[in-house]
Amino acid sequence: MSKLKYLLLFSRQGKIRLIRWYRPYEQKEKALIIRELTATVLARKPKMCNIIEYQDHKVVYKRYASLFFVCGISPEEDNELLTLEIIHRFVETMDRYFGNVCELDIIFNFTRAYNILDELIMCDGSFVESSKTDVLKNMATMDSIESNDNLERALV
Repeated sequence: MSKLKYLLLFSRQGKIRLIRWYRPYEQKEKALIIRELTATVLARKPKMCNIIEYQDHKVVYKRYASLFFVCGISPEEDNELLTLEIIHRFVETMDRYFGNVCELDIIFNFTRAYNILDELIMCDGSFVESSKTDVLKNMATMDSIESNDNLERALV
């Protein structure tokens, strides 16, 4: 089973759009990882391998439209292909939820994007839910609870 160390989502311009740390890192380490990986991934050509070695672990990344999804994984324990599948499942789920997801959907609805991510990956970095349908049902439930709360606030 794959356990992520972190997941970064950034644009072609290097702007961070979403970030989740699954291991404890100091602030300096986080800043270094973001800076170095953003520069490294953006400099790679499209035909190059999506797996690179970085510090004491491996980095698996995939580009979808103008966004790069980057995951850090343990080199001994984790499966690179499963990590690519986790990234793909996250993108597919967001695509179905937002209806053809784009960078602006993530920018303006980042809490929903984080909720989808949290439905797929536990706080320790392990992949927990593989069913897009179940994730989307849970998101619909969250949305209905939120709309009911908003309605109640409007009536008060």
